[in-house]
Amino acid sequence: MQMMIFGAGYSGQAIAAEARAAGASVSGTTRSADRLAVLAAQGISPFLFDGEHLSEALLAEMQKTTHLVQSIAPGKAGDPLLMLTGGDLRKFFPNLVWAAYLSTVGVYGDHGGEWVTEETPCRPVSVRSVERVAAEEAWMEAADNAGTPMAVLRLSGIYGPGRNGFVNLSQGTARRLVKPGQVFNRIRVEDIASATLFLADKNLGGIFNITDDEPAPPQDVVSEAARLMGIAPPPEQAFETAELSPMARSFYGENKRVSNAKICNLGFQFKYPEYRVSLMDLWASDRWKP
Repeated sequence: MQMMIFGAGYSGQAIAAEARAAGASVSGTTRSADRLAVLAAQGISPFLFDGEHLSEALLAEMQKTTHLVQSIAPGKAGDPLLMLTGGDLRKFFPNLVWAAYLSTVGVYGDHGGEWVTEETPCRPVSVRSVERVAAEEAWMEAADNAGTPMAVLRLSGIYGPGRNGFVNLSQGTARRLVKPGQVFNRIRVEDIASATLFLADKNLGGIFNITDDEPAPPQDVVSEAARLMGIAPPPEQAFETAELSPMARSFYGENKRVSNAKICNLGFQFKYPEYRVSLMDLWASDRWKP
């Protein structure tokens, strides 16, 4: 397996680690020259990609790629990689056998706290989610034209080592915002990685919700992290009167419970299926720190 990860950030690096552990060769892109050494130190062959140009070195690496993961968010103009390749995957990735696009459960929009599955129609609310739906559709079309299985991974709120409630509590930025009836799903970054490799190994295409089993009120997760730390949680705040950025407030405008049954029914098992066992693991292993 020769895997190429466009956008080797937090999730991309976790996927790379999982792929390398399985014996794959992995390359990845970053926008910053300062990050090249960071990727290289993790065994990832690093390439610069600014979203506007494909270097000769990057084009050569794309020719060798068998498994592609695209985790770069689209913009108003669309998906940068599809725009630069004209959507012709077979031309630019002649050895491609499988591809994945990392999307978000935000594409479902608001469902009033009801359960949603991969069959639920998308009703995106935010501009960024509208762009994600368009990118999903464009990638599925490009993959279909190339005759390549395409997995769209719809991810819920990502957390894990270095990005979690313990960090927020230790830095004094944690808040317990209360909006009655509001729940969110979450996903440990390592489970994103293992789900990606599960789908790649089986050459599976389609849409998959990659999320935990237990959509829960956000304030409960903060309280659990504080309990494990042995400190008092921050006071509860009413969502309506809290000072929030427009983006943060928009997250609370979408309320849904996201099902992961589709991938589980294929035999995949989440290592961190709910936030309590996951937080306990992070705290006990001391891997919560940045």
